[in-house]
Amino acid sequence: MTAADDDYVYDEETGEWLTAAQAAARHAKDVVEVRDAVGNLLADGDSVVLVKDLKVKGANQTLRRGTVIKSIRLTGDDQEIDCRHESIKGLVLRAEFVRKR
Repeated sequence: MTAADDDYVYDEETGEWLTAAQAAARHAKDVVEVRDAVGNLLADGDSVVLVKDLKVKGANQTLRRGTVIKSIRLTGDDQEIDCRHESIKGLVLRAEFVRKR
């Protein structure tokens, strides 16, 4: 029996006490993989390039193909990423329209 076997974590969702290994396994299942247009795995802080011209709703603006978007954030949805552009705040893009830089 190791020290790691003695560690228990309270899971608020189920109301159970789990071993540290069980809690880590459950957390690993909750992580969503977000992949770009060519299948590369995206992570928080990555820079991406648009692969298609996109009309932005509510801004009367078009983001051109090849535009670099820096420092993306994952939203928990496997197809959406949250990002910032100089002229557009609160921009959410679909992962199928970007490629990892």
